Amino acid sequence: MATQRDIKRRIRSVKNTQQITRAMKLVSASKLRRAQEAILNARPFALKMMEMMHHLAARCNPDMHPLLSEKEERKILLLVITSDKGLCGGFNSNILRKAAGVIKEHSDKDVSLIAAGRKGYGFFKAQGRKILHDYVGWTKDFDFLKAKEIGDTLMRLYLENAADKIYVVYNEFKSVIQQEVVVEQLLPIVPEKLEGEELMVDYIYEPDEVAILDHILERYMNVEVYRAFLESAASEHGARMTAMDNATRNAGEMIDSLTLYYNKARQAYITKELIEVVNGAEAL
Repeated sequence: MATQRDIKRRIRSVKNTQQITRAMKLVSASKLRRAQEAILNARPFALKMMEMMHHLAARCNPDMHPLLSEKEERKILLLVITSDKGLCGGFNSNILRKAAGVIKEHSDKDVSLIAAGRKGYGFFKAQGRKILHDYVGWTKDFDFLKAKEIGDTLMRLYLENAADKIYVVYNEFKSVIQQEVVVEQLLPIVPEKLEGEELMVDYIYEPDEVAILDHILERYMNVEVYRAFLESAASEHGARMTAMDNATRNAGEMIDSLTLYYNKARQAYITKELIEVVNGAEAL
């Protein structure tokens, strides 16, 4: 049976842990506000850009630009976005499980990876997967220039025929307590599906089609990568805040339980001492 000293030491240890989890929850809540504001500001432009590119891919000649043309699907490239830190519930495990499912689905093809985040990089490296690039520490001071670097890398790999299709796997931010793992095809751009007898009208290009496509496709890739990282950042902070809130509550319940156990042990010790005194008095 644990002594009173052991129980008090355990209570003190749980209280120290509770202070840490409470502080981490507050830090995540502060970061979440900024990350949520960033994704809510960026999302309308990015989604409208995606919608326009789907329109464009359905209406223009795919042979005009290599990022629009379909290839024989032999090489698959996955951009998997995880976090650099843990203690965020099932945030990373859900992404890694989904990415592993995509890899299994394309097991008959050559699948390579770009790992963004220390957790994903460590997981796939331990499995011996083919990792072309890794971006460890991306969450620190992330900005559009870092997204552009990754977007340019994806386009270069596609143009060099290192990949026939490129997907991104990330957590889409829904709310503080809800994040949804998304697998999205980045390249080649998926054409819009026209319903019924919808008239397919092409755009008017100025100065010319190739120049417009070169510029707008590069912008599209960078914006989509930037949005995916912002979604992941907001989801990470939301998941960590929820996990730390649950940990703080669990620590409080454990402290209450240990305190009750300590009081019972203390009461039993006092009762034992009184019995010993009474027995000693009767012996005299």
